[in-house]
Amino acid sequence: MASLSNWLRYATSKVGYSISLYQKTHGRVDAKSFDTIMKTILVGKLTFLHQNKSEDLSPTIGTEAGTFLVRRIPHADLTNVFVGDLVVLKDPMNSDKYLVRRLAAVEGHEMASTDEKEEPFILEDNECWVLADNEDLKPKDSYDSRSFGPVTLSDIVGRAIYCLKNDVDHGPVNNSDLSASEDSPVLAVELDVDELKKNNRQ
Repeated sequence: MASLSNWLRYATSKVGYSISLYQKTHGRVDAKSFDTIMKTILVGKLTFLHQNKSEDLSPTIGTEAGTFLVRRIPHADLTNVFVGDLVVLKDPMNSDKYLVRRLAAVEGHEMASTDEKEEPFILEDNECWVLADNEDLKPKDSYDSRSFGPVTLSDIVGRAIYCLKNDVDHGPVNNSDLSASEDSPVLAVELDVDELKKNNRQ
């Protein structure tokens, strides 16, 4: 059961999300937008489930399939996603699919390769660098920014906040401190482990 403090923080997050979602899909917020925003606040959820079957995220999710509870982010920018976060983004090679990768660097960071033949470069505005969690994979075998390059922050659709590997092995995802604090009321209100278990068996 979520505390009153968590419910209040959750309600504030839901209002912010609903306004941001409306602005992304309709543009400016005006008097006519009130009904749509209220419907999102009252009915919509801030999370969705995402199943992952890739070894790229081992040991975060293990080598078998696992399910993430993902917090929706309608408009990702430097105020709501941070280096260290495990983010869900559109696959840059297939926009119908989604990837879960660790946000390793954002715009303004200088990127240097271990390959001396490659020149260092700086991530441009709205660019970010994402990496697989599996450190045992060689760069050429990892499907992340080392193979497809920088992605845009606008490709990020959410942040993984809870991970279920199996019925007995599950818990919060290790994200940045700022995100962990922001996500705690959402986790307290919307986490349903039974729903995660059911999804993971499919």
